[in-house]
Amino acid sequence: KHNKRLKRLPEVKRGRNHLQKQKGCNVSCGYIFYLIAILAFMFVTAVYYQGGNNAGHTVVVDSVEYDFHLLPSGVLNKKAISFIGNGVVIHLPGLFEEAEKNSQKGLQGWEERLKISDRAHIVFNFHQAVDGIQEQLRQQQAGKNLGTTKKGIGPAYSSKAARNGLRVCDLVSDFSVFEEKFRVLAGHFQTTYPNLNIDIDAELEQLKGYAERLRPLVTDGVYFMHKALNGPSKKILVEGANAALLDIDFGTYPFVTSSNCTVGGVCTGLGVPPSHVGRVYGVVKAYTTRVGVGAFPTEQDNDTGDLLQSRGREFGVTTGRRRRCGWLDLVLVRYAHMVNGFSAIALTKLDILDTLPEIKIGIAYTADGKPLPSFPANMDVLTKVQVTYETFPGWCCSTEGVRSFDELPSQAQAYISFIENFLEVPVKWVGVGKSRESMIKLF
Repeated sequence: KHNKRLKRLPEVKRGRNHLQKQKGCNVSCGYIFYLIAILAFMFVTAVYYQGGNNAGHTVVVDSVEYDFHLLPSGVLNKKAISFIGNGVVIHLPGLFEEAEKNSQKGLQGWEERLKISDRAHIVFNFHQAVDGIQEQLRQQQAGKNLGTTKKGIGPAYSSKAARNGLRVCDLVSDFSVFEEKFRVLAGHFQTTYPNLNIDIDAELEQLKGYAERLRPLVTDGVYFMHKALNGPSKKILVEGANAALLDIDFGTYPFVTSSNCTVGGVCTGLGVPPSHVGRVYGVVKAYTTRVGVGAFPTEQDNDTGDLLQSRGREFGVTTGRRRRCGWLDLVLVRYAHMVNGFSAIALTKLDILDTLPEIKIGIAYTADGKPLPSFPANMDVLTKVQVTYETFPGWCCSTEGVRSFDELPSQAQAYISFIENFLEVPVKWVGVGKSRESMIKLF
């Protein structure tokens, strides 16, 4: 039945172990982990390769809501080993606070199932303070900010690029050497930002305590991944923190995150060869959302957008910010597919459209009356594009209890089939609720 909707290309047979990668396609990242909630219980290794605690994801298991920022959601699977890769920047107070909060909800034994790369960089408290100062300066100088989460992610990656950052391996080694480097780094930021207040001694004392808690979790990340990929047959799931259009190179720059959250970042964020990347799953909401500022061609700043926002409960887990909402933008998703090469798509939150009598999908951009052949790099152009829409009748009934494609209303089936044929990528899952049981598997 699936073949009737979309002619599928033959799957490539691969030897040994390969990474199965999920990648969010919208310009917000809250529902990437919707698919992970399903897949995490099918894999024996779950790894996290970029970002920090700037992204938040809610995973519902057995009616319990767990909030994740730094911990891979695979940590919920008691049979899986979770791994935080070198591409992640780690705020240690945030990591242990997150673990404690989820432990109170029922997460058990996470310390025995979590490994952290010794090459991962550390986000310090002063990185977070600098993040806030930089946002204030942007507002004062240009009249607008980037809308960061103020979690210190950009400043931490800046330290990494400037080659004066400190890594996990530094913290768990000779602490006197770490202290010296820390004081130099803190002094650098104090010189750059005279109004920055840093209690260096207090933060060093805090970090000394974290070093002891961290040491049993630290491992050589390259060796860990090499063993996982070349050892006994196993399934390995890679999780990303942010959506494709927030990628530092391919996203809506400068309104992006500070790392490569597209599929290419998997190799550098984990230390694995490209030949080991297997299937790549694109996670696409049935509509488009964006948190914070930045261009948003299909945004509906009207009753429709308000309905999507309220029905979808579109608030960021990390900051609580209200997400902007609009129609599904297939120009954007097709661009994300060009960069990531999706094997299949998980179409989530279809049920949020249940009450709409009419639904639209953005299929093309024009600027100054001329069609644009591709997704524009220049944000000044993107903010001015006009969107061409394809209009579909709504189904005006609940899909929340549906558990197979054939049970979906014919209008919903047509909506899904149009997406598949436009992108030439099969839809493998359709989400009609936030529980794992609400994810319909098509093939």
